[in-house]
Amino acid sequence: MQVDGKQMRPIWFDMESKTVQIIDQRLLPHELVIEDLNTVDDVIRAIKDMYVRGAPLIGATGALGVYVSLVQANHKDSDTAYFEAECARIKDARPTAMNLFWGVDRVRDAVLKETSHGARVRAALAEALAVVEEEAVNCQKIGEHGLSILQEISRQKKGNTVNILTHCNAGWLACVEYGTATAPIYTAFDKHIDLHVWVDETRPLNQGARLTAWELGKHGIRHTVITDNAGGHLMQHGLVDLVIVGTDRTTRAGDVANKIGTYLKALAARDNGIPFYVALPSSTFDWAITDGIKDIPIEERNPDEIRYVQGLLNGKIVSVLVPPENSPAANHAFDVTPARLVTGFITERGICKATEADIMALFPDKGIASR
Repeated sequence: MQVDGKQMRPIWFDMESKTVQIIDQRLLPHELVIEDLNTVDDVIRAIKDMYVRGAPLIGATGALGVYVSLVQANHKDSDTAYFEAECARIKDARPTAMNLFWGVDRVRDAVLKETSHGARVRAALAEALAVVEEEAVNCQKIGEHGLSILQEISRQKKGNTVNILTHCNAGWLACVEYGTATAPIYTAFDKHIDLHVWVDETRPLNQGARLTAWELGKHGIRHTVITDNAGGHLMQHGLVDLVIVGTDRTTRAGDVANKIGTYLKALAARDNGIPFYVALPSSTFDWAITDGIKDIPIEERNPDEIRYVQGLLNGKIVSVLVPPENSPAANHAFDVTPARLVTGFITERGICKATEADIMALFPDKGIASR
């Protein structure tokens, strides 16, 4: 995507230095800082501490992390046991995003087909870069399929503004290109559909206010940042035409794990008769499970992410304590929206209902998988 006239992605492989590089998203929108990932520890820190975030981007980072494990200083040549242990460490970095396990396993499997260290390095890089490019293409296709939804609403409104509400950041910063939830938005905007996006701030880390607002602004899309609790009010007053969110893991039966607060938006949308769509590539489906509330692990993060708020003060990024210093806090990072509240899924293969039958009809090649 374009940032101030420059083509950028949140992760890439620098061919000249042979280094994996990322945007440190913790510092956006106030600073644009590039970090190198030279070791598996670097990769794990980037995923755990959310230098990178968003399911497709976490998957791409994990995939390139497998390559990093083979070229870091202590790679131990063709020691398969050590290599597999490093892959397992990367997969343990975060528990909820399905793409992480998918990306690591895909590159690991390609590597284990080779025996010599040199061949393994080449296989890892080729497969990891294939993952990155395929996810970018999948997000582009999500945008193309989702465009029809926005076009129909625009037609029904006789060309008046289509108001979309989204939660967290499911844009190109969370993916590689285009995003998931934002892909139809970018596609529709480029087709000159009049639209406006309500951007949930998305506490506690404000990925909506910091990241979605930043990237929409860079693309020239009209948007308004709102408090997380404002969505229902806007829906009641006819100011939201549809909700589109992303997801970190979705079951084959249609239950959706996404950033905490998504479930409440789905409830409000259902109560007000507003379509609630989830946009995702197939790499985010967990084909092995059907009960999201029971089977999807919900990450609990450092309570300090709730206790402190980060912002810009006098030109410097600072953190400010909000609650009483000794008050405990609980930081559940995701919630699960039951399939019954989801209008449909926007995927790289098309749009389907949030039922196991419809999902599997769209992806008959996936079957029942396990990991």
